[in-house]
Amino acid sequence: MDLAGSVVGVRIAGLKDHEGFFRKMTTLILNEMPKAGYSSILNDFVESNFFVIDGDSLLVTCLCVKSFKWGQNLHFFYLVECYLVDLMRNGGQFAVVFFKDAEYAYFDFPELLPLRTALILHLQHNTNVDVQTEFSGCLSQDWKLYLEQHYPYFLIVSEEGLSDLQTHLFNFLIIHSWGMKVNVVLSSGHESDTFRLYAHTMESTDRNQSFSKENEAVIQSAYKSLIQHLEERRISALAPHFEHLKWNDMMKEACQTLFLLQCLWPEGSDIQRVLCVTSCSLSLRMYHRILVHSNCLSLQEVEDFCRLCCLCVAFQLHLPLSQRACSRVITCSWLWDSDSFLKMNKWCEHFILSNLNVLGCWNLNLNHVSDLYDEQLLKNIAFYYEFESTQEPHLNLGDSIRRDYEHLWNAVSHLVKEFDVGKCFPLRTTRRPFLGQKKSVIQEISLEKMPSVGFIPMTSSVIDEFVGDMMKDLPILKSDDPIVPSQFKEKTSDELLHWHAQRLLSDDYDRIKCHIDEQSRDPHVLDFLKKSQDNQQFYGKSLESISTKVIVTQTTQPKEDSSGASGKILQNTKPSKITKKKKKKKKKKKKSFLKEDQNKDQQKDDLLFSIEEEMKMNLHSGIRKLEEYLTSCASNSVKFGVEILGLIACFKAWKEHCQGEGKISKDLSIAVQMMKRIHSLLERYPEILEAEHHQYIAKCLKYLGFNDLANSLDPTLMIGDDKKKKKYSIDIGPARFQLQYMGHYLIRDERKNPDPRIQDFIPNTWQRELLDVVDKNESAVIVAPVSAGKTYASYYCMEKVLRESDDGVVVYIAPAKSLVGQVAATVENRFTKALPAGRTLCGAFTRDYRHNVLNCQVLITVPECFEILLLAPHRQKWVERIRYVIFDEVHYLCREVGAKFWELLLVIIRCPFLVLSATINNPTLLTEWLQSVKQYWKQADKIMEEKFISEKQADKCLNFLRDNSYKNQSYEVRLVLCEERDNDLEKHICSVKHDDVYFDHFHPCAALTTDTIEKYGFPPDLILTPQESIQLYDTMAHVWEAWPRAQELCPEEFILFKNKIVIKKLDARKYEENLKAELTNWIKNGKVKKVKRVLKNLSPDSLSSSEDMVKMFPLLVEKLRQMDKLPAIFFLFNNGDVEKRAGSVCSFLEKIETKSHPHTECHSYVFGIDEVLEKVVKMEKTQKR
Repeated sequence: MDLAGSVVGVRIAGLKDHEGFFRKMTTLILNEMPKAGYSSILNDFVESNFFVIDGDSLLVTCLCVKSFKWGQNLHFFYLVECYLVDLMRNGGQFAVVFFKDAEYAYFDFPELLPLRTALILHLQHNTNVDVQTEFSGCLSQDWKLYLEQHYPYFLIVSEEGLSDLQTHLFNFLIIHSWGMKVNVVLSSGHESDTFRLYAHTMESTDRNQSFSKENEAVIQSAYKSLIQHLEERRISALAPHFEHLKWNDMMKEACQTLFLLQCLWPEGSDIQRVLCVTSCSLSLRMYHRILVHSNCLSLQEVEDFCRLCCLCVAFQLHLPLSQRACSRVITCSWLWDSDSFLKMNKWCEHFILSNLNVLGCWNLNLNHVSDLYDEQLLKNIAFYYEFESTQEPHLNLGDSIRRDYEHLWNAVSHLVKEFDVGKCFPLRTTRRPFLGQKKSVIQEISLEKMPSVGFIPMTSSVIDEFVGDMMKDLPILKSDDPIVPSQFKEKTSDELLHWHAQRLLSDDYDRIKCHIDEQSRDPHVLDFLKKSQDNQQFYGKSLESISTKVIVTQTTQPKEDSSGASGKILQNTKPSKITKKKKKKKKKKKKSFLKEDQNKDQQKDDLLFSIEEEMKMNLHSGIRKLEEYLTSCASNSVKFGVEILGLIACFKAWKEHCQGEGKISKDLSIAVQMMKRIHSLLERYPEILEAEHHQYIAKCLKYLGFNDLANSLDPTLMIGDDKKKKKYSIDIGPARFQLQYMGHYLIRDERKNPDPRIQDFIPNTWQRELLDVVDKNESAVIVAPVSAGKTYASYYCMEKVLRESDDGVVVYIAPAKSLVGQVAATVENRFTKALPAGRTLCGAFTRDYRHNVLNCQVLITVPECFEILLLAPHRQKWVERIRYVIFDEVHYLCREVGAKFWELLLVIIRCPFLVLSATINNPTLLTEWLQSVKQYWKQADKIMEEKFISEKQADKCLNFLRDNSYKNQSYEVRLVLCEERDNDLEKHICSVKHDDVYFDHFHPCAALTTDTIEKYGFPPDLILTPQESIQLYDTMAHVWEAWPRAQELCPEEFILFKNKIVIKKLDARKYEENLKAELTNWIKNGKVKKVKRVLKNLSPDSLSSSEDMVKMFPLLVEKLRQMDKLPAIFFLFNNGDVEKRAGSVCSFLEKIETKSHPHTECHSYVFGIDEVLEKVVKMEKTQKR
């Protein structure tokens, strides 16, 4: 004993030696908690939302729920499942990890040990949750390897344990996660809505990572000392109950008890019966062995207690939950000696549950492992026998409960061979109470004092028609219930005028600032308005280089006869005499037109000559001018000539390059431009190409080294001197060259027939469907990637309404007020229209300002402000003018803040609408819901019209139809999808190395794991560029040299690429799909290790810290400029940070400008003039005062 005491003393001293580090670690975490961001943690990332939950944090979090009462196991498991279901419902894919070392933290709480073990068994056998229990601790190598292989996006951990020691264990887990670059999400404070789950996230910042690296040795040492201390506490925790018996001894006893039961019940049983019999028998045997003190329960009293436990289990097996929920609440506690045996019994339960695996294939039903202990039911039974039963009697148990109880106790008596445990009845053979006595043992719940529970009766014809009778199956309070009148507010006045001032009631619209009077005819006001409009147009032109379109309102044209002229015109037309003056005018006009045509031809020739000269001087700048000319030119024949000109220039440049610098290293950008011209000629102008053109293109291909392609185009082409031609070859196969170097230039399948409705470009099929939607006054949900062209439908819709009349209104709803000004400026730049006095083209309405709201035809606003107008009684005349509503970025419907406005507007608007988004998770579901809303309004409109007709109120009917003329709309809601992105996105990681900014390419597959691919496949939004597909193929071929399909999937041998001059985007996408399917098959066929090597090889090298990125931000912008990647968008999450970054860039540019352009005498002269002007302005102000 002395030796053991000295060892414990040394280990406790070891723990004290690390107290300073424990405080340091705790301080770091506590300082990070206030910085934890409260944001959505799911559905926002490509990583399939995979994360890890610490099982003990889950247990502690659910134990700390206010509604949980100790001893109610079933309620605890309900809370756990609610927590996990909330994560699953929001798309979470996770694993729950229980560390072996974490079990040590419960030795001071023996009642929680079987609960923890039961939780693990429940998750493993009764759910589909991935449960990991093989890791010894959070600092083990196995756990580190697991994190490296699975890349969890975050780890859910509790910020506080049940004791200080458990809190230290959680802190170690947090620190280690940060060191492994895994974010930490706190297990408490979760909130969820329909689409998102919000929680507090503590990110793995550079500071946190460096703390883990710098203190790696100390962390290992402190963790070992903590575990050693907990192991010693296990000895001290077992000693009062089992004295000299050690942990391993008890595990052997538990195994022996289970083997005996297996022999007794060879047919198997369920977990409730098994645990009851084995724990009671093991407890009785251990209690009989140890030295029993005089102040403890006698052996006979312990037998009585075990009988009560067996009866409690019999009740649990047969009583329905509805009856168990109505059991009395016993407020008294177990007496000390009873509680001591109960803790011993809990230790035995833990030993039994931990050794269930020894039963092998024995038929053990674990369905009810969540309902192993009901303390309130046990207390009720004990209370009855101690305070209410006046004679022995058996309770009127019923045959089933009685049989089960006898079966359980008989099994206990068979397993306890050391002594006789007595018969089943009577239950109590002793009089010593197990429960403490209080004045009020049973919690008084007076049903008379409880208020009536139910819903207040109400009705609404609109709601009933739309959703039916929602309250038919719910408890309803009677109308005379005293609680009902108290809930009714006084009726509010629905008048439109103040009762005393007789002026219109004001609303939020009237209270929002309006800088000028929109109806004023004051010249100064009109001048200000004109300047504001010019400023808006200038701002709009800076956003997009599009010429302004003049809108003319359509007028009703007279019907024409077959000859094409109207009847009235024919009747009133008289033959007119053609005079000499008119003839002279016509000749002058013809001459002027001819001169204009000659001038245009001359300008075109000059431009082409300048482009040709520019390409001779600098090929790349010349090509840029050539591309600009092609976009502005309308004639195909002219475009063809320009393309031929570009090909000739590229071919000459390539030959000159190969004869000079290309001997050492070849600039493939020239070859890329050459192939781009060939793609364009063959794909866009096949009907113009002649034999000589084919021969020239074949010659170009031959010089690039693409002999097979050249022969397929012109078999008569002579090969010539191979050695001479070889120096011009790029030494890359044509398919690999196109995929690796021309990915962003690959031609997409586009329609070639123009649409008369669009003059600027040829719309795709899905874009034409959008135009059809607007032309037919239909509604649509439009889901397309960013920059795919979905916003063009909005402008087409605006143009349609502007052309129809001067009264119709289009409302464009932007998600945030910051976008309102931008969209308004774009509209002002795109359109101009001559409107009657008092009317304007565009207006804006936000919470901060309003401008031309009620007198414009295109209103740009936010949801909150549009709701104000829709629901205001005295704005309904304006509401009737609305012809279309456009909801941009409708995925804001899923956000926590402001979602109710979006939903309300989508329900109450009566006109057609367009819903735009790039990130709707389930567009079909949204479309079906909106279709149901439209069907409701269709039925409501039909009933309204029938009501007018049935009442024969012709005037009202005509007025109704006239005021609702937009009702010729279709009530259909279409779903328009565009899944193909026009621009490929490449991912790069920005970091700081050697005081410079670097961009490292990040292959999308590097974000995946083998488990993710096996369980969920490739995420649908994980798309590879053609270059990344080549990289994936090369890595697969390198990892598996004997890969059977390597030749088949080789770019040069792939069926869609072989001998193909023009590889299109769709071909590259099919190649990508084949590679993904092949990699998935590797996993299915057991080649998991090879796939892991592929993913590891695709991962970028370990990157240096990005801690100094704030200081290096100006250099980052400069680096992007050097890479020709500007303009660029930087996303920051704080307005102050945005201003700081912008200021740092301005200061950086000013320094560069100062160095490159030092002040001259001219500059000093200008600055001197500015100083004089400032003095003059100050003198004038003082004189006025």
